[in-house]
Amino acid sequence: MRTIEISQKLRKELQKELKPDRFDHTLGVAYTAASMAFVHGADVQKALIAGMLHDCAKCMTHEEHVKICEKNKIDMTDVERRNHSLLHAKVGVYIARTKYDIYDTEILDAIRWHTTGREDMSLLEKIVYIADFIEPNRRQLEDMDLIRKEAFTDIDLCLAHILHNSVVYLKTIGKECDDATMDAYEYYKKFYIKK
Repeated sequence: MRTIEISQKLRKELQKELKPDRFDHTLGVAYTAASMAFVHGADVQKALIAGMLHDCAKCMTHEEHVKICEKNKIDMTDVERRNHSLLHAKVGVYIARTKYDIYDTEILDAIRWHTTGREDMSLLEKIVYIADFIEPNRRQLEDMDLIRKEAFTDIDLCLAHILHNSVVYLKTIGKECDDATMDAYEYYKKFYIKK
């Protein structure tokens, strides 16, 4: 099956499974990722598919995420066990493989790292991470207009800017930060110069 057919099939299936606001977000991420892929020379169809599936496990409860991880021997950090917003990325990889027959490692890695980021991300991983943050349905966050411009002009600066703002925000509200996010921040902060 061609990737364009896969993305059309995924759209129909996800529309049935996701709540309307989550489906709108999913489409926003998919189309933003595809647009960024055009600009940055990445595979547009892979960006579209990864964007469509990035939150495919988000509709599940944290308890369901933990059970799937335990049953399938998917590693969980203590931070992930405590934070309901993190495990959906790892479980999303499992769902993408077992339910949607996606085996492309670039797509699966983009799904895996779309929430925390990591050091030395691939172009597709950066695109999906950023698209999840900037898609048009997202609420307006600090520096959003500038970050949206950076997404299409300087992807590493954009990534560093998002990571910087995320780490500062988590510290401000007293929420713990995943190690992968801190590692990504330390790796990419050299690209970020506060203007």
